[in-house]
Amino acid sequence: MENTNTTSALYVVATPLGNLDDITLRALATLRGAELIACEDTRHTRHLLDRHGIRAQLLAVHEHNESAAAEKLVAALREGRRVALVSDAGTPGISDPGARAVAAVRAAGFAVVPLPGPSAAVTALSASGLADARYLFAGFLPTKATARRAAIEELAAVPAALVFYEAPHRIEETVADLAALLEPGRTLVVARELTKLFEQIVAMPVAEGPAWLAADANRRRGEFVLIVSGPPPREGLDTATERVLKTLLAELPVKQAAKLAAEITGAAKNDLYRRALELKAV
Repeated sequence: MENTNTTSALYVVATPLGNLDDITLRALATLRGAELIACEDTRHTRHLLDRHGIRAQLLAVHEHNESAAAEKLVAALREGRRVALVSDAGTPGISDPGARAVAAVRAAGFAVVPLPGPSAAVTALSASGLADARYLFAGFLPTKATARRAAIEELAAVPAALVFYEAPHRIEETVADLAALLEPGRTLVVARELTKLFEQIVAMPVAEGPAWLAADANRRRGEFVLIVSGPPPREGLDTATERVLKTLLAELPVKQAAKLAAEITGAAKNDLYRRALELKAV
C-alpha cells in the first residue's frame, strides 16, 4: 500500500452474532494482542472479552462520536500501539459503526487488516434456500413510512434477492410494506435471533408475512434479517421501447432513463428499470 506505515495497523475483527463460541482463533489471538480495542458498547464487548479471558483498554466508537474516536485511534497507531476494531455483533462497518474510523486510519497512512468472520446477512443467506444468482444487501430501510416505501419501490425491480436488517419495533411495518409493494409470489425469508437460543428461520410468500408475524407475539422479538427473492421473469420489451431505453441510457442514469422511457412509451417503469439494469451490467 502506498503511504502506509508498516509497523502499525488497525485490525478490523468480526465478532459473534450471539453465540460467543462463534469466534475465530485468529480473532482471539488478535484481541489478546491488542492494547486498545475500539467497540460500539464497552459493556457488551467486555462480556465477550471476559468470556475468553482477554484484558485490554476499551474505547467506545458509536454513531455519535465516530469522528472524534477515529482521531484517538490514529493517535494510538502513531504511538505504535496495537489497535483492534469490533462492533457489538458481526462485522464492523456493515450497518454498524466503523467505516469512518477505517477511512480516517487509511487517510493517516496506516494499514487496515480485516479479519473475516460472522455476518448476519451472509449467515441468513446461507440458510435461506434461495437460488438467486445475485443478492443486494440494502441494510436498514428508512424509519419514516414514506421514505421506506419509496426505497422498497426503487429496489423492487432489481434482478437480485434483497437483504434487509430490521429492528423488532419496526418489523411489522416493514413486512407490511414489503407485502404491499412487491409481487405476492416472491419468497420472504425471516431470520431472527441468529445463533441465539430462540433462532428462527422461516420462508413464505411475501404476501403471507404480515399474518405470520401477527399470529405469535414471539415472532416479533429479536433482531431480524429479511430476505426477499428476486422479481419474477417478465416478457421482454418490444423493439421500439428497447431502442428508446438504450438511447436514454447513453445519456442518463438508470433511474432517470427508465422513468423517462416509461413516460415516452407507456411501458411499465419497473420493467424498464429492470431491463436498464441488465443493459448496464453487460
